[in-house]
Amino acid sequence: MFFDKAKIYVKGGDGGNGMVAFRREKYVPEGGPAGGDGGRGADVIFVVDQGLRTLVDFRYQRHYKADRGEHGGPKNMHGRGAENMRIRVPMGTVVRDAESGELLADLVEAEQEAVIVKGGRGGRGNSRFASNQNKAPTHAEKGEPGEERWLVLELKLIADVGLIGFPNVGKSTIISKVSAAKPKIADYHFTTLVPNLGVVRLGDGDSFVMADIPGLIEGAHTGAGLGHEFLRHTERTKLLVHVLDITGSEGRDPLEDFRVINNELEMYNPRLARRQQVIAANKMDLSGAEENLNRLKEALGDEYEIFPVSAVTGEGLEAMVYRVAQLLPTIEEESVAEEEIKITRAADKPRFSIDVEDGAFVVAGDEIERHYAMTDFNNEDSVKRFQRIIKLMGIEDALRKQGAKNGDTVRIRDLEFDFVE
Repeated sequence: MFFDKAKIYVKGGDGGNGMVAFRREKYVPEGGPAGGDGGRGADVIFVVDQGLRTLVDFRYQRHYKADRGEHGGPKNMHGRGAENMRIRVPMGTVVRDAESGELLADLVEAEQEAVIVKGGRGGRGNSRFASNQNKAPTHAEKGEPGEERWLVLELKLIADVGLIGFPNVGKSTIISKVSAAKPKIADYHFTTLVPNLGVVRLGDGDSFVMADIPGLIEGAHTGAGLGHEFLRHTERTKLLVHVLDITGSEGRDPLEDFRVINNELEMYNPRLARRQQVIAANKMDLSGAEENLNRLKEALGDEYEIFPVSAVTGEGLEAMVYRVAQLLPTIEEESVAEEEIKITRAADKPRFSIDVEDGAFVVAGDEIERHYAMTDFNNEDSVKRFQRIIKLMGIEDALRKQGAKNGDTVRIRDLEFDFVE
């Protein structure tokens, strides 16, 4: 089955917890702190696998959670970091954040890798907190939680040549004749509901990949007739073969069909409309073809190369295929990657924010929420350290400016406490 869209959940591994421990050895009175650090949690990495052709695997498994790091041990033994989770995806996969739509990765090269979510760092053991003022700290950090997010995966096939045109004009028959692809072929609209890939091999040893894009109709750029599902597969091609029913059957005019499809390409993505095209005037074995071919040459012959072909008999297909093979090396390589991936730097974000909800002052932000997650609230020294962090980050002063008074409720994630001057 061909699946080119999926929604999945991924979570990086949590860091291992740091340990509280002290040296307890013979002849070593009052041994110092010796708690080891926790290991780093595993990242989730997407890797391109050229053997995959669809996203069908993600239909059956939608949740991916990486392993956490080992906890720290006594005698300053650090926990082992977890092995990264590597998820294999087909070439041409676009990865976006499901909530924001932000582009995270566009995987278009063999064995390309992208870190999608990072694992959390390991918590520090109590030996890390020893100082001149506190030589025997009794607290350690919990491991940092790994990043997590819902993703939308889209597959855009990567092919040298794309066959485009209205439904039932003969695209599937053409690809079945010039390659080993075996698409479903029948005399009704939308016989092809998924793109088909075929390798076209030439006598001199050269070859190229051709994609049969399911039939487009007017309004495809708005999603009509599954237009969005089909149009995105044209974005990766270097050259388009525009297949026309030159007989004008079903009451359509091949010249008007050509205009309509190119208008849909322009409306969907202007870059597609500028992509080089050749025209395959198909069904030349039927009556009425010659007259319409002359009209087509008169109107478009100066701008486009036109090949009279018959997908049924094979007439003209060899000449078209060899000409396409000649054109491909002359076409300037255009990057098939999506727009530049957005990188948000930490400096661009405020350290925290304060909102009032249901009478409580709600403090949010990646930094303070990370400290909250790594604090052991069952340990008195850890709680005192968290209070110091709140003060050093300027959250106390910001709460005062927001109007917080003695006894007001302050909330950080699931933690609620009273504001005290």
